[in-house]
Amino acid sequence: MNPTRRPPLELDVRPLVARQKPPLPAILDAVARLAPGQALRLRAPFEPAPLYALLRQQGLRADPKPCADGSWEVTFTPVPRA
Repeated sequence: MNPTRRPPLELDVRPLVARQKPPLPAILDAVARLAPGQALRLRAPFEPAPLYALLRQQGLRADPKPCADGSWEVTFTPVPRA
């Protein structure tokens, strides 16, 4: 592991969704705050599949994983530019 690489930015949108607030603004804000090369680790109450294509357009690859409690953890990692 590269010691200069920042840890992923953590964002849990489950509280927003529980309050019936749209999570997309918080997600896009988190993406905008990422340092170069930094990943985003998102926790959501459901698989945010539509987000994969949206963030792919911003150079992030999704690695989704279901959690035992039914929620999802998705790590969005920057894809190196060719």
